[in-house]
Amino acid sequence: MRVAVVGATGAVGREILRVLEARNFPLSELRLYASPRSAGVRLPFRGEEIPVEPLPEGPLPVDLVLASAGGSLSKALALRWVEGGAVVVDNSSAWRYEPWVPLVVPEVNREAIFRHRGILANPNCTTAILAMALWPLHRAFGARRVVVATYQAASGAGAKGMEELLRETHRFLHGETPQAEVFAHPLPFNVLPHIDTFQENGYTREEMKVVWETHKIFGDESIRISATAVRVPTLRAHAEAVSVEFAKPVTPEAAREVLRAAPGVEVVDAPGEKRYPMPLTASGKWDVEVGRIRQSLAFENGLDFFVVGDQLLKGAALNAVQIAEAWLKGP
Repeated sequence: MRVAVVGATGAVGREILRVLEARNFPLSELRLYASPRSAGVRLPFRGEEIPVEPLPEGPLPVDLVLASAGGSLSKALALRWVEGGAVVVDNSSAWRYEPWVPLVVPEVNREAIFRHRGILANPNCTTAILAMALWPLHRAFGARRVVVATYQAASGAGAKGMEELLRETHRFLHGETPQAEVFAHPLPFNVLPHIDTFQENGYTREEMKVVWETHKIFGDESIRISATAVRVPTLRAHAEAVSVEFAKPVTPEAAREVLRAAPGVEVVDAPGEKRYPMPLTASGKWDVEVGRIRQSLAFENGLDFFVVGDQLLKGAALNAVQIAEAWLKGP
């Protein structure tokens, strides 16, 4: 298996390399591509230093492309990679909403992988982390209404977002006024209810992604979903407070039992011992953490819970590699 990582020097690209190595992904050749300004950079992989090549405009000499270089680039080049014989797992938003492109979280809709026509899409990080907890509960109890408030890390804006948070926090702590370039306003000691562009309905595109993508991944557009996406000054794990109304009666105990049996989910739910999901404990972890599971005071058959997942892992790199692993293994 000849593999290319496109966008290899970005935050997600570097994480893809770590995941490929940690999971011993079967490959005979690894090619790394990025913009011309990154050409010549060498990245570690399995004890070697792999040089980064400038991305050509034509097909790539590989069987699998793991792409994380932005939507406009993927839109322009992904079909050329497919025409050259590669299967593309794309981490951008370029192909997610095309009806013919499977949008996949392997723990939820693995079977969709085998309907691909050359391109497979990775969902938005917020959606992927939510789906890990919501899907097993939906399958058991039937989700009808979902209300989500997110607490999204700086890593959602890439390496530059994390760098800006650290740099401007340092400025703030040294008596200087923090500035904003990546974000709409300074992020240190602040929260921003603004991620991506505002839509005509008053929601941001980030919030609507949760709606559109959950419906597509679950194959169920009857679930009514509302989201408020908020950027917070954490580095790389997204947190989400979720309230769900179900069709069937549900108890916190029954929900914990379902979630403990769900792949990729770790139940961290002992509030009396001060144990609950947090970005500090979920960062660097492949599984998402779910806790604070309690009966809803707003919905008759309802639950509230808190889910946290590493935005660069299950929200991006890990999910992409898992899609590729499932594709290789077959139906």
